[in-house]
Amino acid sequence: MKLWPALLAALAAGPAQGVELHFCWRGASGYSMTGTMRFPDALLQAARVIESDLTHFEITGWQGGVRIGGWSLDALTPETTWLLSFDPRDMRFPMPGIGVFQAWNADGGVANCGDPGFGFNAGNAGQDICVDNRFVSESTIPWWTPLIASTAPVSPDCDAPMVLSMRQREPALP
Repeated sequence: MKLWPALLAALAAGPAQGVELHFCWRGASGYSMTGTMRFPDALLQAARVIESDLTHFEITGWQGGVRIGGWSLDALTPETTWLLSFDPRDMRFPMPGIGVFQAWNADGGVANCGDPGFGFNAGNAGQDICVDNRFVSESTIPWWTPLIASTAPVSPDCDAPMVLSMRQREPALP
């Protein structure tokens, strides 16, 4: 089900400032991440939204409901690993399976998020987090796990109001 028609209707009722979306990632071993991003309403019809399109972005890491760190665009520096791709039509972050396709203050080695720091990485080796310049390998879930966004706020356990990242069967190999 595509969420963007309902999103467009909701936005038409309010001022044209920009869409705000929320997402929640559920990793392994009780790790999770919540996030919020904003971009201009006009990009809801775009094929892709990338990191340079965002006007706001922040993530918070959790383990068992306890905050373990966070990162936002306010902390972006020239040394920060920052790669984002979002499909606004399907309201999901693409996970194509080759290379690194999401790197939010964490590169492919997932060990460069700052100390103190927090970051998220999704690539062909999996989806996982970085805490205080340490790759948290026990957080890793399969790369193909969907990560979608919604206009509804999310909770650290990813259970309310809706689960936004869930395990899925491995895709068929070509």
